[in-house]
Amino acid sequence: MDQKILASKKHIFWDFDGVIKESVEIKSTAYEELFLRWGKRVSFKVRDHHKLNGGMSRFDKIPLYLSWTTEDANKISIEKLCNDFSKLVKSKVIGSSWVPGVIDLIDYLYSNNRVSYLVTATPQDEIEDILCELQITHFFKEIIGSPKNKSIAIGEIIDMHKIVKHDAVMIGDSETDFIAAQDNNIDFILRKTNENNELQLNINCKMVNNFL
Repeated sequence: MDQKILASKKHIFWDFDGVIKESVEIKSTAYEELFLRWGKRVSFKVRDHHKLNGGMSRFDKIPLYLSWTTEDANKISIEKLCNDFSKLVKSKVIGSSWVPGVIDLIDYLYSNNRVSYLVTATPQDEIEDILCELQITHFFKEIIGSPKNKSIAIGEIIDMHKIVKHDAVMIGDSETDFIAAQDNNIDFILRKTNENNELQLNINCKMVNNFL
């Protein structure tokens, strides 16, 4: 990635899955495995929905996916599936590959007085544990996970730190990330993946394959 793209930006908002870690496919497989008990038709539908909605919180996805099954989508069943999903993915996400060049870029930005913020659909406690294990917590001034909505989270950070919007950019890989940037009138950079091919055709913004 040409660092000139970020040269005028002082504040960088990062998504996590598919932007920092190559973990989107891990979560697709986990969702499919989790819902396989209700048959392949449901599990494939779940997998396909997740791939198209990577930035959506599991707290929104799992009740939706349960509505496609014979299971009652009550608080207990939702909580159990959320916990089961967390157990399936946490260690695999930590062990997954870095998006090429991302750590060098984050370190470069940090060393050059740029401020990074992490805004992700991963639950708050889980993302804090993951970043701690990866030893990258210090790179981020704020770390916001679900259930906080991304658009709201970015808006609150902008207000809290009195950020001038033309000084800020969001780097993401999903329509949810793009909408969060649009909602807050900040620039957006799309990290291109196999899962967002359709999105690439439908939005107008800077796009990168990786951060090398």
